[in-house]
Amino acid sequence: MGKGRLTKVFPGGNTAYGFYSFYDHIIEPDATRIFVIKGGPGVGKSTFMRKIGEAMLDRGYDVEFHCCSSDNGSLDGVVIPAIRIALLDGTAPHRAVSTKETGDKRSRYQ
Repeated sequence: MGKGRLTKVFPGGNTAYGFYSFYDHIIEPDATRIFVIKGGPGVGKSTFMRKIGEAMLDRGYDVEFHCCSSDNGSLDGVVIPAIRIALLDGTAPHRAVSTKETGDKRSRYQ
């Protein structure tokens, strides 16, 4: 199996009309797993997600890197569409909705 394809996207953007978000469209509602990663600034959330994404690319999976709109060297998330898995930054200003709010067995990301 060859190396997978990397796609880089911005799930949100700071525009002349304010912040515009596509966060609701990062992964389909029938996702297998959504991992929400929390931690203070500089602890390695983005590096952790990037390393997992790179490992999955090496295994032949197509991977999406969701870049931060205020720091394109940082990741807001990594999605592996073929296996319907996402790793998402759950720290402010990102917000992971708890299962108590959604009634779902998985956390949702906004």
